[in-house]
Amino acid sequence: MDYLAVAGIAVGLAMDAFAVSVTNGAVIKKFKPSFAVKIAAMFGSFQLMMPVVGWIVGKAGQELIESVDHYIAFILLAFIGVNMILGAVKENRNKLKDGYNNIGKDKTAASTKTLLLMAVATSIDALATGVILPSAVGANTIMLMLIAVVMIGVITFAVSFSGVYLGRRFGKLLSNKAEIVGGTVLIVIGAKIFIEHMFFS
Repeated sequence: MDYLAVAGIAVGLAMDAFAVSVTNGAVIKKFKPSFAVKIAAMFGSFQLMMPVVGWIVGKAGQELIESVDHYIAFILLAFIGVNMILGAVKENRNKLKDGYNNIGKDKTAASTKTLLLMAVATSIDALATGVILPSAVGANTIMLMLIAVVMIGVITFAVSFSGVYLGRRFGKLLSNKAEIVGGTVLIVIGAKIFIEHMFFS
């Protein structure tokens, strides 16, 4: 098996998860290391499972997956991004109405449901990748395929974990603008996935 090729594919698949992790790190105010672990574990798990599903579905389902994956990713990320922006705008209006500034007020982490939607949206590509992965990297046995998908999951975990901490640093710089910027980034990521699949794949 070509382990270098697997690592390259894993890094490529993890880039959207990395960008979303940075966004999550930027918008959270009540930060704990467990939050970074939760995001990394969720994103890594989905990046591990999706190629397995794609592999099981096989060539028969490849066209179906590729025909809808970009729509699903765009809709989910745009939905989360718009909600994030609207929530930030509403919060800022409430601050003005109440006549005080609570920028430093603790904000709870994104809900598990929201993180699940993000994990699904950023791992859709891995479904189709699972179909071609065995031939692309020489994972021609079940054991080698399992090693390949575990590598993808572990690399995504590491990339996402570091992304949260990188976003945490940006979040401090952005202050109360972080949620608006973060929501916009999610929409842009969704649009990028959609455009790439529609016009460049």
